[in-house]
Amino acid sequence: MITMIETIATASLAVNENLNIQKQRIANGKSRKRLSLVTGTHGDELEGQYLAYMIGSYLNENIGHLDGIVDIYPALNPMGIDSITRGVPMFDLDMNRVFPGSKDGTMIEMICASIVDDIAGSDVCVDIHSSNIFLKEIPQIRMSVPTAPALLPYAKMMNVDFVWIHESATVLESTLAHTLNTRGTKTLVVEMGVGMRITKEYCRQLFDGILNLMKELGMWSGETATVREPIVSEGREVGFVNSDAAGIFVPCADFGDTVNEGDHIGDVVDPLTSNVVEKVEAVCSGMIFTLREYPVVYGGSLLARILQPSEGGAEE
Repeated sequence: MITMIETIATASLAVNENLNIQKQRIANGKSRKRLSLVTGTHGDELEGQYLAYMIGSYLNENIGHLDGIVDIYPALNPMGIDSITRGVPMFDLDMNRVFPGSKDGTMIEMICASIVDDIAGSDVCVDIHSSNIFLKEIPQIRMSVPTAPALLPYAKMMNVDFVWIHESATVLESTLAHTLNTRGTKTLVVEMGVGMRITKEYCRQLFDGILNLMKELGMWSGETATVREPIVSEGREVGFVNSDAAGIFVPCADFGDTVNEGDHIGDVVDPLTSNVVEKVEAVCSGMIFTLREYPVVYGGSLLARILQPSEGGAEE
């Protein structure tokens, strides 16, 4: 049995301080199978902080059921978490747009290169994110079309509600997940909850999924919960509901609701005039998997995402 805290990257800061990126390694048994859990890339995404605690404490208390290595990276951007900022403070950088980094680059590029080197070689990496402070997401895994054949079987083990397979975009090439997937480390990107908050029921849901994934990998012999079969976006379109007016958004629909095109899903109200300035309607039929959390909106603000049924079929 091995449980240790390791520093995988360090850089000097002002006033005799250091930026340290650390992980907890929990290992037991003879297997060299390795699962990496990564979170804290964005400082305003805190769901993964609680999940890292849940997984680490449970494995340490039930270490006899582990046969392999679990590496937990709770804070890739510790300065962002400390200052409650999404990016790396002082540099105004989104860390997830700097990968793969460079050993000969800036401080953040060197940090990113060290992170990639340390995670690479894992059998599976789970990259945990929350939404921002404006939107709330049901637990979901996102992947690009080229990676779907390799990743989808693992995503279905994770107890999420939804798997969103989206087209490739240039910006994805600078993310940790894209970098690791192109280097042969299967990496699943989880989105759940809302920024700056912890949704315990979502963390528990993903906790069960991670244990199930470990069992499927042959790393875990303990009890696991039955996992749900996720809805997969393959062959479906996603409808985006945007506000036409400025005001306060008050939804009357919820996550996971199945709606029909034209259904009333909320209102935008004007507190000054006490009027409803927009009756928000579903732009298509399907399941709501994203919903506005922060109520102040302006023209063009995203209010909801709706997954349409597959062609010729009803919603699952």
